[in-house]
Amino acid sequence: RAGGAAMEPERECRVLSIQSHVVRGYVGNKAATFPLQVLGFEVDTVNSVQFSNHTGYAHWKGQVLNSDELHELYEGLKLNKVNRYDYVLTGYTRDTSFLAMVVDIVQELKQQNSNLVYVCDPVMGDKWNGEGSMYVPKDLLPVYRDKVVPVADIITPNQFEAEILTGRKIHTEKEALEVMDMLHAMGPETVVITSSDLQAPLGNDYLIALGSHRKTKADGTKMTQRIRVESPKVDAVFVGTGDLFAAMLLAWTHKHPNNLKVACEKTVSAMQHVLQRTIKSAKAQAGEGNKPNSAQLELRMVQSKKDIENPEIIVKATVL
Repeated sequence: RAGGAAMEPERECRVLSIQSHVVRGYVGNKAATFPLQVLGFEVDTVNSVQFSNHTGYAHWKGQVLNSDELHELYEGLKLNKVNRYDYVLTGYTRDTSFLAMVVDIVQELKQQNSNLVYVCDPVMGDKWNGEGSMYVPKDLLPVYRDKVVPVADIITPNQFEAEILTGRKIHTEKEALEVMDMLHAMGPETVVITSSDLQAPLGNDYLIALGSHRKTKADGTKMTQRIRVESPKVDAVFVGTGDLFAAMLLAWTHKHPNNLKVACEKTVSAMQHVLQRTIKSAKAQAGEGNKPNSAQLELRMVQSKKDIENPEIIVKATVL
């Protein structure tokens, strides 16, 4: 192809991803790195833990990085003056001091580069049959609410996490939009509620996600774009989906900075492609009538490379 202006390579974009590492399977950094690299990002990973596999398996072994060790790794980058990043990405953390250290690092990186975007998945818990519960220690909530969310630019809570961050329950879409406004007021200009138990217009076989992007225009006025995404429910429990979602959302919001609708359509569509491929393959491996196990349900990441790179839009978003 002839190289016109359209062929100009994008400026190198570097992501610092502080997440879990597993030897086998796809969660944390293993779920985030490949998609980001495929989509053209340089990814620098800090492995907050190194486990044999995710903790949904019968057995798991491994090591946990503490906040001093995180600080030491960051100091190494700093000494070599390679601590300039465009994005920071974080997910599941169990330790308050580790989380507080992440905040310190993000604040310092924002001094280095005022355009740095911090994408935070505030992983704390979820709802099962309508009942919410936390699967991290309770003392993480005030750290997320008072320290992390205020320095974040994009957050991807599920409904339960959005509720506990704001102290408000969501029963209707209207209440969800109000909660997203409260989250904007806490700091982030992009909020995506990644899953909810709201009734989907398309019916019970669909899951609702909601997005809100608040921009301050040059004249100081605020503009908010809000969207709803309905995606087909997939009948299985996957691990690593939230990590994959946040990574792809980072990539697509970067490529479509003022179009949350398109960014979410591409993210959710790619997600669907990966999940459909995974469930099909898992069922084939498990055999007729058997429930697939954790190993069989690992995301088919490498096999989905083309879908991640250039997702066919199979899920449309509605502008609210």
